[in-house]
Amino acid sequence: MLAKGGNAAVPTTTVRVVIGWQPGPGVPDVDCTALLLDATGKVRSDADMVFYNQPKHAGGAVVHDGKQQANGWAYDAVSVDLGAVEPGVDRIEVAASADGGSFGQVRGFYCAVYDAVGNTELLRFTDMQAASETAFVVGELYRRQGAWKFRAVGQGWDSGLAGLATAFGISVDETPAPPPAPAQQAAPTVRLTKGEERLPEADRQRLNLRKQQVLVSLAKRGAAGVRARVIVVLDASGSMHGLYKRKVVIETVERMAAVAAQLDDDGTMQVWAFAELARQLPDLVIADMPGWLPANVATRPSRVGGVNNEPVVIDQVRRWIADNPVADPTLVLFFSDGGVHRNAEIERQIRDAAHQPIFWQFIGLGRSNYGILERLDRMAGRVVDNVGFFSVDDISKVSDAELYDRLLNEFPSWIPEVRRLGILR
Repeated sequence: MLAKGGNAAVPTTTVRVVIGWQPGPGVPDVDCTALLLDATGKVRSDADMVFYNQPKHAGGAVVHDGKQQANGWAYDAVSVDLGAVEPGVDRIEVAASADGGSFGQVRGFYCAVYDAVGNTELLRFTDMQAASETAFVVGELYRRQGAWKFRAVGQGWDSGLAGLATAFGISVDETPAPPPAPAQQAAPTVRLTKGEERLPEADRQRLNLRKQQVLVSLAKRGAAGVRARVIVVLDASGSMHGLYKRKVVIETVERMAAVAAQLDDDGTMQVWAFAELARQLPDLVIADMPGWLPANVATRPSRVGGVNNEPVVIDQVRRWIADNPVADPTLVLFFSDGGVHRNAEIERQIRDAAHQPIFWQFIGLGRSNYGILERLDRMAGRVVDNVGFFSVDDISKVSDAELYDRLLNEFPSWIPEVRRLGILR
């Protein structure tokens, strides 16, 4: 346990710096940011800021992991491969910013450093008293005599993340942009999905409210106009029986249909179920959703066995995408309640899939063993990072706003990278 200003050696080369807090009514959301600084205490360029809108540093050593919730706590984190940090980086500041409020409203705020491999807590810092502060430098990783140490900083800023970032050399243009010419004034809007007019009124309204929230989540990342094909993969192993029985899966698929409807206006979403075997379910046609959901996911899909075999469904989805090419990228929303054990096979499949225009967003349902799924985001040796992962205790208690923010956290930043590499044309 570190006091403010205290420091300690970091005894491992790969760490996760986690900020945690207790969410609730009136509590602002909190975001984690890393700033890579040189010996002058400044960033070398704006690329040295790693956060939700730029989740991976070009050098690959620092990655924004994204948010999770468990046991009444919320977390955001960055992972750092200290052995891969460029020689020109003298220290890494880890900051937190409050969205829609101040840290005086944030309960239980703390910072912890974990061994990323063994997930063992190494250090913890809780001594951060706050009132009107809207941003904090919680701590810093810094070089000392060829080794790395962590210092508990706890310095607050009233000027928010923009003021903090400016102090470290980030260019923040706060001058209001001139209004666009009338021909350019139309902003991206909720897409009209093929056949949605045939939905019952209540279903259509719910779909469009969710499409609007998807648009908001994309706009936060500068990707409001992006288009993509969406595929859903559902764990249908025996341990999922309760989630199907309680209609959690029905509700989840309906929420994913809004993502598909906003990203692709063809009115159709492909769905797979898997356990030991993989099975493609009938396409979910948005206009037929009220009948499709109870017919296909009210109970655990049959003819797939009972134990987990993720590689078989990953392979089947990859082959289907290759056989059914489209101009847009594909976003795969892959749900699992854990029990993952075929780590080497999954890693091989995802490494090979990095050469395809597919982004794999894994979502863990509950507190379980997700195996390699939790580490794929930091897997070396890929042409591009093609994976995101987060888990939730109870997805039915996660708001649409939070769910879509987390689903679409990394996907938008992956698109320009695969275009640059020629994987997506």
